[in-house]
Amino acid sequence: MNDRRTEKPLTSKRLNVLGTGSTLLTIFLISVLLLGAGAVYLIMTMGFKEALKENWGWLIVIILVENILFWVGIIMVYVTSVQLGMKMRIIGILCGLIPIVHIIVLIMIISITGSEARFEKKKLKLDRQRHDQQICRTKYPLLMVHGVFFRDFKYFNYWGRVPDELMKNGATIFYGNHESAASVEDSAKELAVRIQQIVQETGCGRVNVIAHSKGGLDTKTAVACLGMSPYVASITTINTPHRGCEFAEYLLGRAPQFLKDKVSGAYNSALRKLGDQNPSFIAAVTDLTASRCRFISDITDQFDYKGAGVYTQSVGSCMKKAKGGAFPLNMSYNFVDRFDGKNDGLVGEPSFHWGENYTYLENKKKRGISHGDMIDLNRENIKGFDVREFYVQLVADLKKRGL
Repeated sequence: MNDRRTEKPLTSKRLNVLGTGSTLLTIFLISVLLLGAGAVYLIMTMGFKEALKENWGWLIVIILVENILFWVGIIMVYVTSVQLGMKMRIIGILCGLIPIVHIIVLIMIISITGSEARFEKKKLKLDRQRHDQQICRTKYPLLMVHGVFFRDFKYFNYWGRVPDELMKNGATIFYGNHESAASVEDSAKELAVRIQQIVQETGCGRVNVIAHSKGGLDTKTAVACLGMSPYVASITTINTPHRGCEFAEYLLGRAPQFLKDKVSGAYNSALRKLGDQNPSFIAAVTDLTASRCRFISDITDQFDYKGAGVYTQSVGSCMKKAKGGAFPLNMSYNFVDRFDGKNDGLVGEPSFHWGENYTYLENKKKRGISHGDMIDLNRENIKGFDVREFYVQLVADLKKRGL
């Protein structure tokens, strides 16, 4: 099945509405503060009753105008902002009638939406400027392979906003479409079928694989053990546990059997309803343990990828503190740190290294870069790290290499 997607327009009415809404709220906030100061001055010099008597007409006009500014502005940003998030929207509603607090919350809303509008407009401008260059139009199409416990859903892309950004710059993209939870061996078999399907249906010859997390183990197994090297031009693994996770080994070893059975049963049942044919939670988790990954790597790393004409590289990133990751990575970070050291909330940094080249992404900001950030899981604009541009440059490099 050909699942290439059409390129989206390089203009955005949403950003114009968002920017206008943020501006209206800024005007509202400044004018309210200035008018409030003016009202205090009049009351102090004229007295409350006299000031009201002299200016009641203006007061009605001001209240009307200020209400229009606020409600039009807040509706615009609530409807169009991505970065505002549900949490901030709820806080805005709940704190709207609390004196002083509502001013602080409004300032936060303006800061978030204003920054979003400016950042996204810069990205649109950059994409327009380089549109004719098609810097992501590689010789071979991209095959993006998801990690464990996720599927390639049509309306919730595992890779967030990354695919659309790549396609704006010329990329052709396919997805693995394999099951969410299975052993590496079984996932590799699914990917081998998928790779052959893409090559046969499109005549592209080969694909460039970009694989996240367990997807990297699945991919290199398909190439090294299932004869897919003639159809794969490159493999880029993103935060893949090539040497496994010590903490996963610990948890599986300590968890009582009844608990593992209960969790596994609940997960497998839920995923069948979402499209998996034969999900196996335990098989997937087991293949992420340190001992299993070492076993898998001992086999797959004996393969001569370079000799087979397959370019290989790996990428990794790390969080700097627990608060730097969204749930559940904010809870797992410290636990993983005890077993695997420096990590992205799930995988230790030493486990990322693989292939001809290794790129370590380090955010200079306090937040760091989590396992989920690397696939734009929360669609968040992270200060110090533009995940969409990272992938654009990564794919542009593949194009320069003639891949």
